[in-house]
Amino acid sequence: MEPRVSPANLDYYTAMLWTWSVDFFPHLVTAILIAIVGYVVAVWIAQTVRRIVSRTERIDVTVQPIIAAAVRYAILILVIVAALGQLGVQTASLLAVLGAAGLAIGLALQGTLSNIAAGIMLLWLRPFQVGDYIEVPANNLAGVVTAVGLFASTLENAEGLFVFAPNGVVWNTALRNHTRNDGRLIGYTLKLKPDANAESARQTLIQLFEQDTRIQKVPAPIAFIDSYDAASGASLSCVFRAVRGHERELQREMVATLVHKLQESGIGAPQQVIRTQPPDSDPSRFLLS
Repeated sequence: MEPRVSPANLDYYTAMLWTWSVDFFPHLVTAILIAIVGYVVAVWIAQTVRRIVSRTERIDVTVQPIIAAAVRYAILILVIVAALGQLGVQTASLLAVLGAAGLAIGLALQGTLSNIAAGIMLLWLRPFQVGDYIEVPANNLAGVVTAVGLFASTLENAEGLFVFAPNGVVWNTALRNHTRNDGRLIGYTLKLKPDANAESARQTLIQLFEQDTRIQKVPAPIAFIDSYDAASGASLSCVFRAVRGHERELQREMVATLVHKLQESGIGAPQQVIRTQPPDSDPSRFLLS
């Protein structure tokens, strides 16, 4: 049986491979160099852009990493197109293929694309910023926002745990921002002893609230007799707004402060102190507006 590859054919294939290598190898090396240098340049420019935007107060800290990432990906796309051009790939055909592939991937990743759309809306409307404490009751999410990306937002909850929240989960349901507004409504109900002077207690609480710098003076805090029973004593309600940043310490310390202040004024310690939040239907809530 005769060999399939004759010496003449072998010499032909060897010469053709050598010619192809001599012609293609420089383009391959150039493409690799373009990819390496382009990647380094993209990372360096992205870091430079991040430092520049961090020095200005006009660009929110939430948007800064998104700008840097967009610059880096844009440069990397140009680098890939240039590298493939060196290898002889027709970029026009490549763009058509990428468009078709993008359509197929988009149909397969509808949930992920919805997260991207939600991330764009979060960055555009900015219902919260990095450092805000937010709550998404429908999805049992709560914590301090540490980052907002195109795909997901990250939070740190009260236990110090890392929370990864897809943007669609955050955007498609109602959320509460505990940090955004200037003040936080706090209310207490005090059950006084039967022999306690309710009016004196009310004046004492008002004086306490006016002296505490952690409580907003406008709108003014209020205290009023909510109910009265000769046998069990009067019930006193007080409502005020805490200055932003002091909500938690006031909630932790105010019960002891109220008891101490009433004892110090000679009225006597109340029988019971409960931290309450007036419902929206309670008119006393809106007297502060």
